[in-house]
Amino acid sequence: MTDLHVVLPGDVDDPAAPSGGNRYDREVCRRLTGAGWVVREHAVAGSWPFPDTGTRTALAAALAEVPDGGLVLLDGLAACAAPDVVAPEAKRLRPVVLVHLPLGDETGLSPADAALLTAREAETLRAAAGVVATSAAAARRLAQLHGLTGVAVAEPGVDPAPAAQPSPGGTRLLCVAAVTPRKGHDVLLDALGRLGGLDWECRCVGAAASPWARELRDPTGRVVFAGPRTGAELAAEYAAADLLVLPSRAETYGMVVTEALARAVPVVASAADGVPEALGMDPRGARPGLLVPPGDPAALTAALRRWLTEPDLRRDLRAAAAGRRATLTGWDTTARRITDILQETR
Repeated sequence: MTDLHVVLPGDVDDPAAPSGGNRYDREVCRRLTGAGWVVREHAVAGSWPFPDTGTRTALAAALAEVPDGGLVLLDGLAACAAPDVVAPEAKRLRPVVLVHLPLGDETGLSPADAALLTAREAETLRAAAGVVATSAAAARRLAQLHGLTGVAVAEPGVDPAPAAQPSPGGTRLLCVAAVTPRKGHDVLLDALGRLGGLDWECRCVGAAASPWARELRDPTGRVVFAGPRTGAELAAEYAAADLLVLPSRAETYGMVVTEALARAVPVVASAADGVPEALGMDPRGARPGLLVPPGDPAALTAALRRWLTEPDLRRDLRAAAAGRRATLTGWDTTARRITDILQETR
């Protein structure tokens, strides 16, 4: 058996703040353990992505526990902004950094903060023994940003799930995302407000604790912000949906897309970064959803209007979603890919 030290954000198991990145970390750790790795976790709480002295000290203490030559998988959120800690330790360890989202690409940063995070991330990743991205689009972005070569890709998996039972009119809309500027809920609310007298309802599932979230206004009175959901509660949200809507401004992959497709639920989403990869095609080459430009409420309205008013389109997208459902890969495939990457760093 091989020891693997994994450095995770401190909130990795916080049910009040579920995220795709945390879910990815958890699923990979679980499956690597099942495959015979001795996984030693180090959860580092602190002020990410702008680590203060205490946060850097905690990260340094976690890495100091790893013996010389040890193999370390670091979540990028807990490592990329602290090159002063990671780079020196990289001289005695074998660190592999898993990047869920380039730090400087987070929506809402000032240009100065974005530049600072990008510079810190570049220093960290150049010192690492390996870099992993969660989509081909993200790998290309990291290569472009930091002049890297050989960025590996390990796409998220998805758990099998029963197919949802659609309603005739397709009126049950679902958005699963933390309510932050990057996820584009303001675009969604704007788009829904333009649908006029059409029949629909929309549930937004995700943590909504930020000041930005509290300032959002629903002009229709038909949007429910349900808060975070995990496990059986989240599965029930997907099971009751006709259409997933993901209006993100940036999205390295979009795990909620494949989670919807695992239930044969079609998707309307922004064509941001890795989302087209997640959406994919069915075996006939048909797309199981509609893609629109990020940050374009008029385009999102047009796509939703088509979904709600064109029965033939709903039929075709549902058939494509059912076909795509059969092609999805599970988390064991992701873990095998991570295993291959880790073994290549020896």
